[in-house]
Amino acid sequence: MTSSRTITAWEDLVTSALLGTDRRPVPPGERPLLDAAALHTVRRRAGLLPAAAAVPPSPAPDDPRPEPPEPARRRLAQLLADRAGPPGSGGRRGTAPDLTELLPQWLAAALRHGYRAPAAQLGALLDAARARTDLRPQALAFAGARGLWLARLNPDWKFALRSTSSGAVLPAPTDTAAVQRLWEEGLFAERVALLTAVRLDAPAAGVELLATTWPTERAEDRLMFLDSLRTELTAGDEPFLEGALADRSRNVRSTAAELLSALPASALAGRMAERAMTCVSLDLSGEQARISVEAPHECDAAMQRDGVSAVPPTGRGERSWWLGQLVEAAPLGVWTARLGGRSPGRIVALPVADGWDEELHAAWCRAAVRQRDTEWSRALLSGPGTASLAERAKLLAALPADERACWVAEFIAGHGLSEAFQLLAVCDVPWAEPLGRAVVDALEIARDAGSYPWSFSGVMGLAERCLDPAEAPRLEILTAIPDETEGTSPGAGSYWSEAFQRLGSTLRLRAAMAAELAEERAED
Repeated sequence: MTSSRTITAWEDLVTSALLGTDRRPVPPGERPLLDAAALHTVRRRAGLLPAAAAVPPSPAPDDPRPEPPEPARRRLAQLLADRAGPPGSGGRRGTAPDLTELLPQWLAAALRHGYRAPAAQLGALLDAARARTDLRPQALAFAGARGLWLARLNPDWKFALRSTSSGAVLPAPTDTAAVQRLWEEGLFAERVALLTAVRLDAPAAGVELLATTWPTERAEDRLMFLDSLRTELTAGDEPFLEGALADRSRNVRSTAAELLSALPASALAGRMAERAMTCVSLDLSGEQARISVEAPHECDAAMQRDGVSAVPPTGRGERSWWLGQLVEAAPLGVWTARLGGRSPGRIVALPVADGWDEELHAAWCRAAVRQRDTEWSRALLSGPGTASLAERAKLLAALPADERACWVAEFIAGHGLSEAFQLLAVCDVPWAEPLGRAVVDALEIARDAGSYPWSFSGVMGLAERCLDPAEAPRLEILTAIPDETEGTSPGAGSYWSEAFQRLGSTLRLRAAMAAELAEERAED
């Protein structure tokens, strides 16, 4: 072992090095000092006792998915190396593509091809997912079971162990013993993924699995498990969800009630329909038919058990708050019979007495979104009471992708881009040709009108992510710097030119990325 005399000699050397050999000559001169330091270093190391050997980690699990082609792996390394900054907003200057915006697109494309993360890039991938929560679902699915294995070895990556998108290798849903073992012993991320997989195979088996441990789960975990039942929600889930209405967690009770109301034939939906129909009726006493509303006067215990929140948010009246909750939880099909056999389009067009139209239409919007009712969504989108862009965006999600894109393209043609940002965000990527053409045309009109280019930076950034790469040739003519006219913002022409150049180069890079990922598959 190292003696106290050796320690003292070492300390003297350190003091001499710090103060200088002229002030503390032990030993004198610089070369003898370094020689003595080398000698004492060897002596100190020789005196150290070996520590107990650490238990090596278990081997990393296999991942049968292939790695991406070599060009795609090089591209991924480039994207991960440029991940330090936050995603761009589209308001930057220059013509170079924003690589931070392209990383999630690359990951999504790699997953569609069925690739797994290269082993050498797992660490950088987990670092990127740690820094950006928007990357986590795709990054962890790409990392797979090996990513989870690696995350257990570094506390900085513990977020992966609680994620609901773990990418773990799961047992076959029909392997009952292995499923039960992983359900009882697995990490939370693995259990959520397992529940989702079992639900996709057999919804009833998923609920049965959840019921085996439900009473012992933590409240936050019960909420997450319950939320995962949205996938493949069926009438067979009703008994379990009815039981969850008595859960000790208010959030769990509320989510259970929401899920039950999405099942039009459920008992809860029937109870809510009965309550809602006592509040809403058809008034034929005047020259024109109209809807009459009598909001609830109380929120009793039965209503609260069925998920109605008794206390309204600040600024909301109690009666309107209760009415909205009843209507949004009632099956939309009841209103045709209640309101004179009218179709959703004719119902939405009816005037509403006493200023209740905004509250009633907003509740119908929430019901259409919850029940994913295409006919009601279409009627509400074109109706007079749906003024909120947020409501329109949610309703659009219930329409088929092609119809959604055409609706937004027509909206842009009639209203421009200033109000379209939320609507564009719900359209499938890449944008369909009519939608992409409408966006480019509207940007060109804004440029030619001398508009402030910074006002459209968000849409330009969205176009870089969502416009079909095939649109790149159409942008060439827009890259020229337009002449500045009276009323044009100073320097706007240069900005527009850079923005269109950047958009074009980004689309070309996205096309190259797609070709790199498909390279070997084309040869198979």
